[in-house]
Parts: sequence; C-alpha cells; structure tokens
Amino acid sequence: MTPAFPTRTDARRHHDPSVRGFASDNYAGAHPEVLAALALANGGHQISYGEDDYTDHLQRVIHSHFGPTAEAFPVFNGTGANVTALQALADRWGAVICAESAHINVDEGGAPERMAGLKLLTVPTPDGKLTPELIDRQAFGWDDEHRAMPQVVSLAQNTELGTVYTPDEIRAIVDHAHGLGMKVHVDGARLANAAASLNVPMRTFTNAVGVDVLTLGGTKNGMLFGEAVVVLDPEAGRHMKHLRKMSMQLASKMRFVSVQFEALLAKDLWLRSARHANAMAQRLAEGVRAVDGVEILYPVQANAVFARLPHEVSLRLQKRFRFYFWDEAAGDVRWMCSFDTTEDDVDAFLLALKEEMSR
Repeated sequence: MTPAFPTRTDARRHHDPSVRGFASDNYAGAHPEVLAALALANGGHQISYGEDDYTDHLQRVIHSHFGPTAEAFPVFNGTGANVTALQALADRWGAVICAESAHINVDEGGAPERMAGLKLLTVPTPDGKLTPELIDRQAFGWDDEHRAMPQVVSLAQNTELGTVYTPDEIRAIVDHAHGLGMKVHVDGARLANAAASLNVPMRTFTNAVGVDVLTLGGTKNGMLFGEAVVVLDPEAGRHMKHLRKMSMQLASKMRFVSVQFEALLAKDLWLRSARHANAMAQRLAEGVRAVDGVEILYPVQANAVFARLPHEVSLRLQKRFRFYFWDEAAGDVRWMCSFDTTEDDVDAFLLALKEEMSR
C-alpha cells in the first residue's frame, strides 16, 4: 500500500505576487500546466538518471518537432546545456565562432572557456546576427598550431538583441560552416519565441536546414527548471551521455525535467506562451514609440525591447519596475516580456515611463 502523505507545507510565501517587472523572462514563475505535470509525475518510484518512463516518452515528443533522429538530453540549466553541447562538437584544441554579443560570451561567466576548455572567437555584429561573411573574419588558421582551431559556429535563435534569424539565413550559415568543415550549434534558450515570431515550426530553422546540435530552452517559457541538449546529427552527439555526466548536468530525478518538456511540447503550450510573450513585447514597443525622447534600438521580433532613454529617467523608473541596463554608459536598457505578462502590466509600465519622462 502506498503511504499517504499530507498536502500541507511548513513553507511560507516570502514575496508579493502582485509585484511585476520587465527585467527577465526568468523572473516569471512556472506555468500552471507545468506545475500540474510535475504533480502528475510525482509519487511512486521511477528509475533514476534518465531511464524513467517520462524521459523515454520525451524522445517521441522531440521526434515530432525535430525529426526521427533527434535525441534529447535533459539538463539542469542553459549554461550547462551550452557547455555540454559545445564540448560534443569540438576537440580540446577547438574554437567556437560566435557573435560578440552572444550569451555564451557575455553572460555565462566564461564557462565555455573555463569548463569546456574552448576558445571563443567573437565577431562584432550590428544586430546580434552572424552571416557567412562575418564568420569568415574568424574562420581561418586550421593548420596553425599557434591558434585555436575554428570547429564550431554557435548562433542564438533568437539573438541576445532580440532579433530573429530567418530559415534562409540559418541555412546559409550552416552551408557555409559545413563547407569549411565546421559544425553548427544553436543556442535556443528562446527558440519558441523565434518560431512564434516566424510563424513556422521549430524544425524549419533547425534540423530542416542542417543544424547539428541545439540547446532547447524551457525555463524562459514557463518551466520551473531545466533545459535540454537536442542532438540533431547523431554522429555529432555520439558521446553526449558521457559529456552530460562529466559536465555535472545529469539529473538523478530526471523525470521532473522531462515531464515539464512534455507539458510544453506535447501539444501547443510552448507556442501559446511564446506568442503571448511576443505579443506583449509588441504592445510595449508600440507604446514606447509614442513617448518622445525614447528610442527603440533594434527590431522587436520576439519578447525583448531594447531602448535608449535618459539615464536619470531609467534610475527613477527602476524604482517602480525592475529592469536592467544593457549599456548604462549609453543609456541603453532591456525590457523583457514573459508568458505571464499582462496587458495591464504593459500599460502600467508605459504610464510610469511617460510620467518619468515628463518630470
């Protein structure tokens, strides 16, 4: 007989759920449908370290999105996913070409270089997006033992600046990289937002255009925790299970990561959530364009709005709504929308922005 456990808890709420912000989509809680999935997977015993029924079923869900040869390796977080994926694609002497603004370069504490031992070869970009021509600035010196060997191109979809690659743009990068003997990794922390923006399936700009390995985000789109490395080219990821363990990304109770991805991907929760976040960013951008003295810096194509406004205004506004400076010296800020951002949240923020700009 299964023992009965009480549903009460001694934990207490330590935050005000009415407080909203535009700092990061990581600030949002978990989607109720994801929490329901976690409860569904709880109870009883399941084999640990990924041999559970939920992780097994996740593979079939992943096939429906990324083709029959795709394999998902759930991990704890995005940095771990990127580090593990890049190790699979490069030798110890290898290097990764990426945009200067890429998350792996500016927001992962040097983990790809420190933990994976890979040199990042960065390229300045006007909008966060790589091109074959920009890649060629670093794609040289394969026989030079004094230089780390370029072996991987890593791009983010969508980019750190909120811009989105078209399928044709990614295909051009993949064809160019493969022609030079390099593999292609996609940092897909916000892959769902890009698909929602383009109104195409995720496969259209990943396996369908030849991407080798991607990291699939979940936390920014309503999961409680967890991401996944998705191997699209089986040869590229043949040592992934060993790399995941060595990279400290093997979850013992993996069913609780896998069932969250099932909740997102089995039907359309991933798309509903991403479309909503994108729509709130468009609403925010439309309102910001009507405020004199505020400049939107990049095309608003996903769930991020980058803007420039007077520094003192940002400081006052931050006391009312949490958000981050992107380049404080220039006055650049980033405003992020989430799956749970409401129209009232956006309108309240716009009203506060107008009030602070008029002071």
